[in-house]
Amino acid sequence: MTKVLLVHAVSLWRASLVSLLGKDDGLHVRAEEPAGVATALEESAQDILVTDLDCPDSREVLRVVETLRAPSDRGGAVIALAVLAQRNRTGDLRRAYEAGATGYIDKCGPVDHLCEVVHKVAAGGRHIDESLAFSLLQATDVPLSARELRVLSLAADGESVASIARSLCLASGTVRNYLAAAIRKTGARNRLDAIRLSREFGWL
Repeated sequence: MTKVLLVHAVSLWRASLVSLLGKDDGLHVRAEEPAGVATALEESAQDILVTDLDCPDSREVLRVVETLRAPSDRGGAVIALAVLAQRNRTGDLRRAYEAGATGYIDKCGPVDHLCEVVHKVAAGGRHIDESLAFSLLQATDVPLSARELRVLSLAADGESVASIARSLCLASGTVRNYLAAAIRKTGARNRLDAIRLSREFGWL
């Protein structure tokens, strides 16, 4: 029996995925909200964690997986990670790769092979849907530096240049330079367009 921890913040999607995976008698599925991931992994070993990169708090889920991948005195750890993804979200794919994901399933693709992929990845195999392969190759190519992303993220939250400067202990001119670099590197028209593009690609 393959033990699956399914994580999704949206109850309707969570229930739907549990129903779909539950059709396979060889899968034992435990569903959790993102906030319950760490506790679930510490309580019992799981063969595989499956999550949707579009779900709220997916980044926190990936951070927990990175922290608990190796067994510890606190309990079991996740052995494999499979993610549901979209090919235009290269930033999300990059984060999943860094978290150790070995299964990449196109959430806009057919559903009939989901259980098969879960079994394969849980057994130590790898799977990448053909529609996601090229995007995954591009996933490590993020044009913005960590500081540029941080400044742009604060701007996306509505912070002014002066407020960002105080928060990061920078001069206002330096903040403007970072924002200008982000606009240039993303090919955006202005700051709002740079924020929009960065969100679409999953960098923010």
